[in-house]
Amino acid sequence: MNRFQRVFGRLAAQNRKALVAYFTAGDPGFEASYAVMHAACSAGVDILEMGVPFSDATSDGPVIQAAARRALDAGMTLGRVFELAAKLRVAHPETPLVLFSYYNPLLAYGVDRLGAAVEAAGIDGLLIVDLPPEESAELTGRLGGRDLPLIRLVAPTTPDERMRLIAAGAGGFLYLITRTGVTGSGMLDRAAVARQAKALQALSAIPVCLGFGISTPADARELGPLADGIVIGSAWVSLAHEAGADAPQAISVRVAEIRTALDR
Repeated sequence: MNRFQRVFGRLAAQNRKALVAYFTAGDPGFEASYAVMHAACSAGVDILEMGVPFSDATSDGPVIQAAARRALDAGMTLGRVFELAAKLRVAHPETPLVLFSYYNPLLAYGVDRLGAAVEAAGIDGLLIVDLPPEESAELTGRLGGRDLPLIRLVAPTTPDERMRLIAAGAGGFLYLITRTGVTGSGMLDRAAVARQAKALQALSAIPVCLGFGISTPADARELGPLADGIVIGSAWVSLAHEAGADAPQAISVRVAEIRTALDR
């Protein structure tokens, strides 16, 4: 049983939902980024997505684009992301860590050595935004049989036939995007999200988490019951940036607020 299965199993037994957090690794620097992610995990985040900073992030909105720019300017590389993950793994041995990336940085690093590097860093799964199921064989064939689930994205516009294909090759959890457009806050259609989450859950036994546009305790309270968990990214990246040196404390407080709302 891997860490994803243990976390979702524990939460299901407690009748609770998963709180998944995204942060851009290395924003605004290595140690500051570690402090924020460590604070988030300590405060109640169940799964941590570590975003690999990338200059051409086509699905990210302005908040995460700016975070990626700050991280790159601070010298963050994929190798340093692995170092950051390894440090977090020591502090949080049971929290699943997800490497959230576009395919280009992974290709530049070298697919042949990626599996060993991910495993050594203690990373549990890969979410590669622009890698469709039909093009995944090159990667999965070089992971050396390691248990590294590919977390798949399903868009609001994805038809049932394709949802079935995506779900068949997914692991960890399925990430249901809750609105069209890039990452960021607002513009959620609860009824549409509920319909698609139900359809996706009927196709697969893998847990479904909702992301994009979720930012407040009210969002968590409203959308949490629709799936197995929620994902928040831009709202926390923005809060951490605005809080500056006080970012770990600010993130701890907000995570606790979201956690409380999700558990009601």
